[in-house]
Amino acid sequence: MRMPQLKLFLLALGFYTRLPVPPMPDYRQLPQSTVCLPLIGWLVGGITALSFYFADFLWPQTTAVILALIAGIFLTGAFHEDGFADVCDGFGGGWGKQRVLEIMKDSHIGVYGFLGLLLIFLLKTSLLAAMPADIVPLVLLSGHSISRLPPLLLMRRYSYARIGDSKAAAAVYQPNRNELIFSTGMALLPMALLPALCLLAILPVLLVTLYLGRYFYRIIGGYTGDCLGASQQVAETVFYLAVSALWTFI
Repeated sequence: MRMPQLKLFLLALGFYTRLPVPPMPDYRQLPQSTVCLPLIGWLVGGITALSFYFADFLWPQTTAVILALIAGIFLTGAFHEDGFADVCDGFGGGWGKQRVLEIMKDSHIGVYGFLGLLLIFLLKTSLLAAMPADIVPLVLLSGHSISRLPPLLLMRRYSYARIGDSKAAAAVYQPNRNELIFSTGMALLPMALLPALCLLAILPVLLVTLYLGRYFYRIIGGYTGDCLGASQQVAETVFYLAVSALWTFI
């Protein structure tokens, strides 16, 4: 990895995870560092995969899955889960663009957000716990990587909906074609570790991302940082759903 790319990766690592990184002299490059999101997925997915692998020696598979999910949440500081909860609250309880944006900016979690987090956590747990234990680490690695591509696709296609400062304003960026090609390649690379049929799991992820983008645009005219976080969580879960369904034919 060349020096400019390494700096972008370290900026992304410091912003999207809780892992310590060296001080970065130029935070103006932080928006551009979003192209490294799939690489962050490699790291988070790799650590969650290792967490599952070792926990599975000591406890039932369901417990190992829960511990792996907790490890991922700890690593990211629930960065994406927070966005998902805000989107559930905003789009579930708001009417009109301004009200939706106001609710999403509120730091308190509502019923929609609580239920959304609970259900998506249970869904991930049930899917991963039902898979063969030896394939779960590879699915976690691929899921974390591929699910960090949808935020970039939304950023490429749509505009930022919130005018003014917000917690995601520093990361607003529109990746160009070459950057998107690079990110796509990095997102798909871990898929080489899974059976070829699992490549079909990418299709529902892309379809759901397309739907989410259009839905966000129709309601608020674009995306917010919370929308990007929600797209990652939804894409990760849809990927697990698709792989679980495809595994019956493997």
